[in-house]
Amino acid sequence: MNYARKLRKGDKVAIVSLSSGMLGEEFCSHNIEIGVKRLKDYGLEPVFMPNALKGIKYLQAHPEARAKDLKDAFLDDSIAGIICAIGGDDTYRLLPYLMEDAEFIEAVEKHPKLFTGFSDTTVNHLMLYKLGLSTYYGPTFICDLGEIANEMLPYSKMAFESYLEGYESSEIVSSEIWYEEREDFSRAAIGTDRITHKEERGFELLQGSEIFQGELLGGCLESFYDILTNTRYEDEKEICERYGLFPDKKEWTEKILFIETCEEKPIPELFEKEILLLKEKGVFDVINGVLVGKPQDEVYYQEYKDILIKVIDNEELPIVYNVNFGHATPRCALQYGVIAKVDMKQKKIYLDK
Repeated sequence: MNYARKLRKGDKVAIVSLSSGMLGEEFCSHNIEIGVKRLKDYGLEPVFMPNALKGIKYLQAHPEARAKDLKDAFLDDSIAGIICAIGGDDTYRLLPYLMEDAEFIEAVEKHPKLFTGFSDTTVNHLMLYKLGLSTYYGPTFICDLGEIANEMLPYSKMAFESYLEGYESSEIVSSEIWYEEREDFSRAAIGTDRITHKEERGFELLQGSEIFQGELLGGCLESFYDILTNTRYEDEKEICERYGLFPDKKEWTEKILFIETCEEKPIPELFEKEILLLKEKGVFDVINGVLVGKPQDEVYYQEYKDILIKVIDNEELPIVYNVNFGHATPRCALQYGVIAKVDMKQKKIYLDK
């Protein structure tokens, strides 16, 4: 794997809209103002790629424009990092424009850049992983840098700061608090705090050894399901198969799978289908363990636990639940391809390249 260097003061960071184009809508203008200020406070210079602010309708109709922004960000030697605006649901449509572009592929291989995002960005992560670049399943521009409270959520802020030179962090612990998702994201809500709850459980070992390790590989469970089926878009499975996007069984060997559920809060029946599909792919036969994200707002918290144990049906495979990554806030950053050492005696996850 190629590993991008950490960000330094004075670095330019590209903002890209690879899935939803909502960053370009008026209702996100205040997120831009807040996010730009926070990046500048870190000494970073935000660069909005040419198509990033063209809005939902335009970017939905022009996946090639989204792809061009990502390619141009990799080709620009002055840009050190790439931050996704947010997720969405159709970034797979960028694959033909990027995976058949030799110039893009060469740029990714020769000029690694720090890349961060989550949710539908799972597709971009898997693409870049296939090209040999280690990326971060972590903070985004709108959700984290553009958080409308007076400050970034402290735990998520620490995750973003881990991208900065001198702020590197080699361990992940449970957040002491968790937040309900906002109902009001508008300009009028600037300065309001999210509803907060004390974390009563922390990381939960559902089964298996208290200590295990492996390279991290994973993403959003719904994105995996969409990649492997035609449930959302009729051509998604074919396009993703064309480029070998979903890792084969051999690639999953001795990895730690990390998975989490999206803001749609999938009902237990769908969650079970999603886990069963990974089982049918043989993933659970070869991995060293599973990290499962906290469900947003703790919806179906117990149901998901029961399904994981029932469907995986291998009591020796370690499963750690309620980890702070993905759609539930706050969120940490998980780096693809690094070795994670999970120690549930200490309730810590140690990261080591």
